[in-house]
Amino acid sequence: MAAMTQGTTSRAGTNRRRILDVALAELLRDPDASMDQIARAAGVVRRTVYGHFPSREALVSTLVDDALEAVAAAHAEAREGVADPAEAVARSVLKVWEIADRYRLLVALAQRTVTMQGIRERLAPVRADAERLLQRGLDEGVFTSPLPAPALAYVHEQLLFALMEAVNDGLLAPREAGRSAAVTLLTASGVPAAPAAELVARLAAP
Repeated sequence: MAAMTQGTTSRAGTNRRRILDVALAELLRDPDASMDQIARAAGVVRRTVYGHFPSREALVSTLVDDALEAVAAAHAEAREGVADPAEAVARSVLKVWEIADRYRLLVALAQRTVTMQGIRERLAPVRADAERLLQRGLDEGVFTSPLPAPALAYVHEQLLFALMEAVNDGLLAPREAGRSAAVTLLTASGVPAAPAAELVARLAAP
């Protein structure tokens, strides 16, 4: 009986993960996708989707939480053990771009189910970490900006959202977007364009 229960739980977990993965793809394609659309795309009946998520809002909220956790983990992993603030910023942006679909979901939903203010509030821990890094860079002279660290962190966050929107709208090629974003954030922090581009090219080299 225990083995059967464990197997049932495992299948339920697999189904839940599949529904979330399909929902991510569907909502990126159509941010207004209904639960019926998501169920059809996942190859299940609507009742199965509702069995895991009682409402569309609950499903979207779970996806947003997953995305924010992935973004926070990417930021932390990229910066761990990196002494140079400029390199830490570049590595962070490149790492975030590896999970671009989740970040793009935040952009796609920002003006719909989840407000931009709500997303900004949930990103507060990531922004606080960015502020500390930027402050260190300003103190060490690596970054030069007329903006204080909290405002500069806000600018970085908004630039990332804007660049993701540019990719969504076909204005920026996804393949080069990560490198372009990293250089953009470095130059926004006062790093000269040529050294910024050289640093990013070195870090992004296979």
